[in-house]
Amino acid sequence: MNEWTTVAKVGDVTEGRGEAFPLEDKIVAVFLVEGKYYAINDMCPHMGASLAEGEVCDCIVACPWHHWRFRIDDGTWCDNPRIRTDAYDVRIVDDQIQVKQRGEKE
Repeated sequence: MNEWTTVAKVGDVTEGRGEAFPLEDKIVAVFLVEGKYYAINDMCPHMGASLAEGEVCDCIVACPWHHWRFRIDDGTWCDNPRIRTDAYDVRIVDDQIQVKQRGEKE
């Protein structure tokens, strides 16, 4: 992914919750916590549940199926930091929520 991609509008994600949106060939979970947006791969690497449907507490989302917990800022699995899911940079332009994979250059 070479460009920032608009996935939603400000207001589409409720504070303290996540929403899933398509991004090219995958789905990303976008979260809004304390006024800041975060995005990680929506699919839990354990059994494929939607992380956007999980409970969010202190910038950690718990998978709704088996409660695997992931940090929404970098995708790290809380119980084993060597395992992670993809995390994405997020920015707001006007009222657009835009997502870009980490490591991509602007």
